[in-house]
Amino acid sequence: MAVESRVTQEEIKKEPEKPIDREKTYPLLLRVFTTNNGRHHRMDEFSRGNVPSSELQIYTWMDATLKELTSLVKEVYPEARKKGTHFNFAIVFTDLKRPGYRVKEIGSTMSGRKGTDDSMTLQSQKFQIGDYLDIAITPPNRAPPPSSRMRPY
Repeated sequence: MAVESRVTQEEIKKEPEKPIDREKTYPLLLRVFTTNNGRHHRMDEFSRGNVPSSELQIYTWMDATLKELTSLVKEVYPEARKKGTHFNFAIVFTDLKRPGYRVKEIGSTMSGRKGTDDSMTLQSQKFQIGDYLDIAITPPNRAPPPSSRMRPY
């Protein structure tokens, strides 16, 4: 006799996030690496204990949104405050199957414009403490490089 699940994929994805009380929960140290050429760092830049030199250290919580992280980056990089600057976020994590790191693009934001990924949280993207965040910043009037998430067809 075959048993069939009645849980749809949408119901699985809509698993509610547990609210985080920022008054009672200690923040985590988020190691963020940025580029201003619109491309993410190469994975070999994270190899053998090395990391790219463009590191920001941000204390935040798992419920931090991409828009919130964008505003923190803009505080440090005034040139990124220009309207139309594009921020493409990716999680860099240890590959458990072979030595090295893997990257997972998670979303993007834009200065001065609301977007669908603005309210996306680290927690919703399965970020784990110890992972890195890589942000490819593209100045306005320069098209961001094609994303692996976007299909030309």
